[in-house]
Amino acid sequence: MNKRLLKRHKRQVLRAKERVKLSEPDVRTPEQLRAARELSRPAGGWRNGPPSLYSTSSIRSQTGSASDSRVKGDG
Repeated sequence: MNKRLLKRHKRQVLRAKERVKLSEPDVRTPEQLRAARELSRPAGGWRNGPPSLYSTSSIRSQTGSASDSRVKGDG
């Protein structure tokens, strides 16, 4: 690198280091952490389970179009 590019790079690195914000340590007590976890939990819990990946309507639409294509091919 020539001197101009080297100086520019050093300035950019210095500015980037100034912008970095370090995270502060979590100084809460274990009791406070447990209370915060309890408050953040959903009221109903996971009774219904996570949503399914595929809905039944998309499966129905795929089977309907497949049966239509077979009818067209036969006739």
